[in-house]
Order: sequence, then C-alpha cells, then structure tokens
Amino acid sequence: MHPLIEVRNLRYSYDDGSAALNGVDFELFAGETVAILGPNGAGKTTFVLQIAGLLTGGGEVRVCGLPVTGANLAEIRRRVGIVFQDPDEQLFMPTVLDDVAFGLLNLGLDRQTARQSAMRSLEQVGMAGAAHKAPYHLSSGEKRRVAIAGVLAMNPEILILDEPTTHLDPPGRSALLRLLLDLPQAKLVVTHEAGFAAASARRAVFFERGKIVASGTVPQILAQFAWGEPGAVQRQP
Repeated sequence: MHPLIEVRNLRYSYDDGSAALNGVDFELFAGETVAILGPNGAGKTTFVLQIAGLLTGGGEVRVCGLPVTGANLAEIRRRVGIVFQDPDEQLFMPTVLDDVAFGLLNLGLDRQTARQSAMRSLEQVGMAGAAHKAPYHLSSGEKRRVAIAGVLAMNPEILILDEPTTHLDPPGRSALLRLLLDLPQAKLVVTHEAGFAAASARRAVFFERGKIVASGTVPQILAQFAWGEPGAVQRQP
C-alpha cells in the first residue's frame, strides 16, 4: 500500500535563521488518524502547513503521489483539507452557506451546484439548520463544524486539524470527536489533549525541537512522555 503522505528529510527555517523543522520523515496511510503531539514551538504546525503547501522549505513532500511543488499546489490543496486552530480565520462570508460554498465557487462550479454541495456538507456535520445564519452568531463548536464542512465540500482525501478542541467545552469536544470518528478521510490531528488524542487516533508521533523523536501507538507515546496535562512534558526512562 502506498502512503497518502510521504515526507522525507523535511526542513524549514524562520526568517531569523532558526530551525523550525530539522529533518522530518513521516508517512500517512489511507484510513489512518495520527495524533501529532509535542510541546509548543516543537514544529507541529509548521509541519502540517508544509504538507498542505502553505509553507515551503527543504526536503521532499508527496501527497497522493504528487510532489508538493508550485505546479501541483492547486491539486494538493484540493486533496488536503486543513481546519485551522481558530475557525474565525476560515469564516468570513455573510452566511454559513456562503462560507461553505466559497471554495466550490472558486473551483468554477455554478452557484446552484455549489450551494447544493455546500448544503450536503452542512448536513454531514449536523449544521444544515444554521445555513442562513451569520457565522459570528455561532458558538465555538458550531463554527468548528462549519469550518470542517467547508473543507469537506471540497471532497479531500486527507484532513488536517490544528488544535481542533481549542475553546470547546466538554460537550463540544465530544460532538467533534463523534464527527471525526464518522469521517472516512485519513487525518492528522495536532493536539495537546491526551484524552482527545487517545480517543481519535491509533498512532501518534512526538515532536521535539523540529524533529519526530518517537512514533508508536497513542498509549505508548503518552506513557513515554508522561503526556497528560497540556505543557507537561516529562520523558520517561
């Protein structure tokens, strides 16, 4: 089986020359959900942004067999859907339906077809009833669902979620988890929450100083790094 994502010797440096990624190798296969764990500043978000073609560094990234290069960016971004930590970064149209249909209209679909597809995506995430609401009237959990609907409308093969539980209360986290478990796409989930990682993923990788320093089942990685509370990183012998 060929991986959906292949990363070899991935590197990235900030403008000041400091290294954010320093030789990362990684693979993601169809149907997998992998938790991306590690302390703040370890390179997790930089890693997923390079996979989505939103940052460019050194090394090699392939998505569904395509190298992540300028010539392939449009196709890469169709195949990889990313949900940012703050859903307000993705919601900017007058209504929820307009937001979800926005990417489809940019692909050249006519307005009626785009809105029909957008409604199907909203139904998939349980937000069809909010189609004509303004996004700023929604709760944090509802905004997250709408942002996911906008990504799903593009029919991606891979979903990337960056800290998806930020600002969600326990019922919101539970609803998000149920939604993610029902979605068939391969997923990368960047999170600090041990419980959410354990419930949503089978495999995890742990970042430190721009490198993946461990890979295994989620329980193995949580135990190895005593990763229970956000910010508490204590490697076990």
